[in-house]
Amino acid sequence: MATLYLFNKPFQVMCQFTDEGERQTLAHYIDVPDIYPAGRLDYDSEGLLALTDCGPLQHAIANPHNKMAKTYWVQVEGDIPAEAINTLRQGVTLKDGPTLPAQVSRIEHPNLWERTPPVRFRANIPTSWLEITIKEGRNRQVRRMTAAVGYPTLRLVRAAIGEWKLEDLLPGQLKCLEVSVPTGCTTKNQRQSPKNRTATGHSGKQSHESSKRSSAYHRSHRR
Repeated sequence: MATLYLFNKPFQVMCQFTDEGERQTLAHYIDVPDIYPAGRLDYDSEGLLALTDCGPLQHAIANPHNKMAKTYWVQVEGDIPAEAINTLRQGVTLKDGPTLPAQVSRIEHPNLWERTPPVRFRANIPTSWLEITIKEGRNRQVRRMTAAVGYPTLRLVRAAIGEWKLEDLLPGQLKCLEVSVPTGCTTKNQRQSPKNRTATGHSGKQSHESSKRSSAYHRSHRR
């Protein structure tokens, strides 16, 4: 078995453990040694991020050739029509080429936490929510897709990675799972140190520290 951590990445948190500037990173929330992200999630996006210490598991999740589905809840500016949704389903042409067909549906406003800072709305323009599932991993792909059909993304929350779902995980919270190990998974002693990983700590204190950070985060956002 391999250990997989599911983390709800808050808005404006770097998807790495170090940063040369003053931006928040995963190290502000996660105190587990020797784990690293399985894939990326933009600084200005929120939601589900998977982390692990198992190289083959990381590869299985992150490598776009494996075509693991990623599902996003996307708030776009404007009342998006069925024609634009159908175009997204069929695939749109971006600067780096056409996208694969995607699963796209219009949804009601999902039950989400308040974002800080809040989304900036234009009072006279409505917004729409979409659920978009893709199997590619291009840079800022979902945002570029909605912009290509004329409806820019205002808020983007990743809701699922393959079979793993965000569910009731709140911003800043971390959940640990034991999952099947892909063939060839190395041990901790065989594993090379991942890049961009300088945070230290002990796994025994992870639950307590992560809980403290999450509690502080939620208290500040209830005010």
